[in-house]
Amino acid sequence: MTRVAVFDLDGTLADTAADLIAAANAALIELGFHGTLDAGDGAGADRATAFAGGRAMLRAGLTRQGVAEPEDLVERGFPMLLAHYEAGIAERTRLYPGVEAALDLLAVRGWSLAICTNKPVLLADLLLVRLGVRERFAAVLGADSLSVRKPDPLHLTETVVRAGGTPDRAVLVGDTVTDRDAARAARIPCVLVAFGPEGRGIARLDPAGLIDDYAELPPLLERLVPAFRGGRMKRAE
Repeated sequence: MTRVAVFDLDGTLADTAADLIAAANAALIELGFHGTLDAGDGAGADRATAFAGGRAMLRAGLTRQGVAEPEDLVERGFPMLLAHYEAGIAERTRLYPGVEAALDLLAVRGWSLAICTNKPVLLADLLLVRLGVRERFAAVLGADSLSVRKPDPLHLTETVVRAGGTPDRAVLVGDTVTDRDAARAARIPCVLVAFGPEGRGIARLDPAGLIDDYAELPPLLERLVPAFRGGRMKRAE
């Protein structure tokens, strides 16, 4: 029975914050405002907002410039943001350290790998190609692949099915409450990364597992979903 490791993309496999924030700032300027979002690592940085999505970034940028009801501008600016993002999708984005080694080891151990992201699927595919890892994933589903998206559990369970597995033999690796909620609704274990903007504070979401480094991921997944050996489940050595 195929085991499936499903990954979120932004903030989980790759640090995309700088390129997302650059695109949001460009969209704000195109709307006639200042590009006020900060991609730095300090206390005032907007990295957590970047991982909440394009609309969240535009909303934050407009609100801090005194726009009391920004939603019409957010919807106007969102296609602008997507266009700017596509043009510069991998200028500063990098996979987190250890990602490729972890994916290799999981594949060797028989895991099917998949992506379930709230990024539009064409942009997700483009980014994975630019990062050189698209061929590793049996399925990639984005925000527009279905009529629903995370935290709706169907987005996650359909990703598992398209990767050749079943939800009872799957794990989701993510970085936000959206991932945790989708996994919980789908009754799939969720592992969260602790190297995002919130650090180990993400443990407050009570995931099935927490990792500080991708080297920790393969043995953790083996414990959460042991392999079948000789008709019985057997935990990896």
